[in-house]
Amino acid sequence: MSYCRWSTDDYMCDVYVYEDVGGGWTTHVAGRRPVYKEPLPPQIPWTAENAERYFERMQIVAKMHDEAELVPIGLPNDGESFNDPTANDCAVRLRALRDLGYNVPQHAIDELESESP
Repeated sequence: MSYCRWSTDDYMCDVYVYEDVGGGWTTHVAGRRPVYKEPLPPQIPWTAENAERYFERMQIVAKMHDEAELVPIGLPNDGESFNDPTANDCAVRLRALRDLGYNVPQHAIDELESESP
């Protein structure tokens, strides 16, 4: 199960985090970020009533991502990977990466912390 992926938050997530089948929790840090040519369309919350509009927006954002320029992030851990022994250790790492300037979704940290004893 992944806690976040590159595509999270309209492809602006700088980390891909998952519980590793080999043990521990693995974090891959992006080396580049997309720069969109124009502003993204407004968010549409997921509900059954909004499903069609939600998926239409996803397709628009995916196309915008395909056309975006990928630029180097320029932070110390660009392109690195880490494996932490516990979910809490991984949450601590994500906080540290966010403090350095990486885009790390809060929900990923919250989920990891909720799994810690």
